Amino acid sequence: MVEIIRIETQGQGLYEFTDRLKQQLNSSGVQEGLCTLLIQHTSASLTIQENADPSAQQDLENWLNRLVPEGDPLYTHLFEGRDDMPAHIKAALTATTLSIPVSEGRLLLGTWQGVYCWEHRHGRQIRSVAVHIG
Repeated sequence: MVEIIRIETQGQGLYEFTDRLKQQLNSSGVQEGLCTLLIQHTSASLTIQENADPSAQQDLENWLNRLVPEGDPLYTHLFEGRDDMPAHIKAALTATTLSIPVSEGRLLLGTWQGVYCWEHRHGRQIRSVAVHIG
């Protein structure tokens, strides 16, 4: 089963979509296997992260923005705005694919783990994540 999940973002940050993945898994009927995800963009990424305390997500965002600042004079790819090249670098440094084991019809995530689209651009975006469950 392959489906596309679309995630609307409102600027930089982490956008959880764990519940939507669980719905996809339930409708697939798969009891044992693997859920593989691919974000179909080069300026956003995927992560599994703590879903209990939003300050962890904010700290990650702040840290990555400090690591990859906008306006670096080394950037030559400027056509799409100040945030575009940093977004590509952030996506290259993080993950664009994830694999999550499935057992007894459940994603084998830890107690405090959620699955997120990590938006690296400032503006509103519609992100597509290909989901394969098998």
